[in-house]
Amino acid sequence: MRNAALTLGMIGGLMGLIVGFLSFGYTTFIEQYGEIEGLFEQVGNVELLRTAALLSPILALAGAGMAKARALWGGVLLLLACLGMYLGFGITFFTLFPIAFCGAAGVIALAAGKPDEPKAHF
Repeated sequence: MRNAALTLGMIGGLMGLIVGFLSFGYTTFIEQYGEIEGLFEQVGNVELLRTAALLSPILALAGAGMAKARALWGGVLLLLACLGMYLGFGITFFTLFPIAFCGAAGVIALAAGKPDEPKAHF
């Protein structure tokens, strides 16, 4: 289960990184060159989007990396990344899979426990 959380978290984090780069670049482009009415317009909350574009993929990749050794911490970071992507980007075609992968990885990491250790991570 920890390997599944690692894999799903990495895939979700990398997809979130691509969405974050594009979102940050789009807001910067509109800020630099201005809006085109009806075609390219600035988003409502630029700072929230930029913060989510920076922090959410970092949290997802860090959580995925920690999922094998520290499943509880990794799962919490993955779920925070999922929440950050949802609040920052919303549910769109491009964010559906990163949010779903990070959420599934977080739940799997929280449910994972090593059966060969006498105490669980909780």
